[in-house]
Amino acid sequence: MTPETYMPSPVCLIENINGQLEVNQEALGILSNIKQPVVVVAIVGFYRTGKSYLMNKLAGKKSGFSLGSTVQSHTKGIWMWCVPHPQKEGSTLVLLDTEGLGDVEKGDNQNDCWIFALSVLLSSTFVYNSMGVINQQAMDQLQYPF
Repeated sequence: MTPETYMPSPVCLIENINGQLEVNQEALGILSNIKQPVVVVAIVGFYRTGKSYLMNKLAGKKSGFSLGSTVQSHTKGIWMWCVPHPQKEGSTLVLLDTEGLGDVEKGDNQNDCWIFALSVLLSSTFVYNSMGVINQQAMDQLQYPF
């Protein structure tokens, strides 16, 4: 992927349509065109905990991944943003931002497990975003996908 073809903004990689996860063909095409080494960083955590904000910071941007302004979850599915790696010249940083776990409006633990498992499988670096300490409840939820 040459510098001219880096993505100006994120695109949806895995769409969550009525609880069904589907690969977005446009995003798959973008990934297929990358001809250099990639570092894939995925973030997972509860909804409304700042995952998108953190991923924007990793991209070195003030905006990009959409940020919600309410207590409702904002990101749906798994979103991808390919940017130049900040330290490894000639490499692409692929950032994966996921929908939040535990959204009471969604009410589907199985969907959360699929999002979690896909994120682990797709990433070379996995970030579990937690507010405060990682307590027993968080540890119990980390075991679901496995």
